[in-house]
Amino acid sequence: MKNLFLAGGMAMLMFSCSKKETPSADPGSGTTSASEPGKISLSGDQLIQTLDCSGCHAVNERMIGPSYQEIAGKYSEKDTELLASKIIEGGSGVWGGVPMSPHPQVSKEDAKKMVQYILSLKK
Repeated sequence: MKNLFLAGGMAMLMFSCSKKETPSADPGSGTTSASEPGKISLSGDQLIQTLDCSGCHAVNERMIGPSYQEIAGKYSEKDTELLASKIIEGGSGVWGGVPMSPHPQVSKEDAKKMVQYILSLKK
């Protein structure tokens, strides 16, 4: 009886340890893709949520910095490169005296996604 219990327990352990999770292949899901295992693709608003942006910005009200809707009202799609650079390098003087801190850990591609999300909030 003891051997039967041990054999059954070992079989369950082996089965559970060998089960592989299959990453999602849905490109809009914000999860890993089957073609790029380990790489997570987040949307612009998801990227903003992972950073410290909400300490200074909100969607529709001015805080320390301008609201995302104010930014969208002042800039257009042609300013995507400029705004992406400001996210990465920081900036000051455009919206007042408080400088925006740099985010050098953000890739240019991700910064552009963030800008596209912000510009989509244009009233």
